[in-house]
Order: sequence, then structure tokens, then C-alpha cells
Amino acid sequence: MEISELKAWCVGQQGAKFDYQKDWDAERYLVGGKMFAMFGHDKSGTPILSVKCEPQRADMLREEYEDIKPGYYMNKTHWNSLALNGSLPDSLFKGCITHSYELVFKGLTKKLQNEVSGQ
Repeated sequence: MEISELKAWCVGQQGAKFDYQKDWDAERYLVGGKMFAMFGHDKSGTPILSVKCEPQRADMLREEYEDIKPGYYMNKTHWNSLALNGSLPDSLFKGCITHSYELVFKGLTKKLQNEVSGQ
């Protein structure tokens, strides 16, 4: 899957905002001021997508796919980093982004959730 498609999917989530973290050289996607996805690179320079993930699901995905690792420079329990090297199924990326967005959205205050939802 093209990275541009994934970025469009991220920004297409309701209320999603984009910013660039210069000191990390990373593109971040946020909802309610909280990050749900980040495009960057690991220490070897491999492009990665980091997403929040429910811990049990995170472990399951890491066991199933060699190129899903604990979140690079993130909380290793709650974040996964997916290699953007063509080794993972395309369908996996959008599902992981949506799951991450939903986790972050649910963690927002009711007031912020309503603002994001336009209520």
C-alpha cells in the first residue's frame, strides 16, 4: 500500500489533525490533541508507521508478523510500529490505524469527543 494512501486514511478520520514533529523527523496524526499515528523511521532507517494498540492485540500482531515490533520510541505495551517495506498485508494497515484512532478517541473527555464529533 502506498504511504500516501495511508496518510490520507489517517487525515480522513473524523477530527484528525496533522503536524510535523521536526526533532523526530516524523509526521503525526492527532485527534483531540492526542496522537493516534506517526510516520517516521527506525534506527536502521526503515520507514515505519507507529499506532496505538490494545495490549493483547499488540502482542498477537507481533507474534503473527515479523515486521510488527513494539512501538519505536513509544510505550512498548500500548504501541506497535509496522514496517513500511511491503512485507505486511495492505488490509492490516487501515485496520490498525482505525483501531488506534478509536482507542485514542475513547480516551478523550466527553467534551472533546463531542467537539470532534461536531455535537
